[in-house]
Amino acid sequence: MARKHEPAEDDHALFLSAIGDVRRLEDAPEPPSTPKPRPRARMAEQDEAAARETFRHALDASLLEAGDTLAYRRDELPSRSWQRLKRGELSAQEELDLHGTDARTAEALLRAFLNDARRHGVGCVRVIHGKGLQSDGMPVLKNLVDRMLRHRADVLAFHSAPPTQGGTGAVVVLLAPSKRR
Repeated sequence: MARKHEPAEDDHALFLSAIGDVRRLEDAPEPPSTPKPRPRARMAEQDEAAARETFRHALDASLLEAGDTLAYRRDELPSRSWQRLKRGELSAQEELDLHGTDARTAEALLRAFLNDARRHGVGCVRVIHGKGLQSDGMPVLKNLVDRMLRHRADVLAFHSAPPTQGGTGAVVVLLAPSKRR
């Protein structure tokens, strides 16, 4: 049987003489610790969340339902023009149909449509948003159109279309004339 070779004292001495003088290395510095997270303004976060919740509830309270009539009039529009719009006596020069579009696409299409109509001097347009009967809950496009039209400076008035032109599933919009310089 073969004997296992054990290192002898001579081997240790031979190794030390081969490498020469040895000096101890300094310990490596500790890696920097991760910075502490910035303090959070918890009360401000809670206030912001409460404000968002209040705003959402206010929005939910003002949402239109499928059969609701859209109606908006700026003060500068003469009452005679407003009555003509409500009775359906004004004919739309252009029309946009938003059926089947998602809210983001509908918003972009409506924005571009109104800008184009204004640029070309169109004074009255019809936007078909649908009644929202296929939506879960509230009619999304109808509420989107209502909200967008109310916030545009170039919209003088709008009213749901007469029953023969789409009823509460469409809106007739009166645009302010463009100011040419």
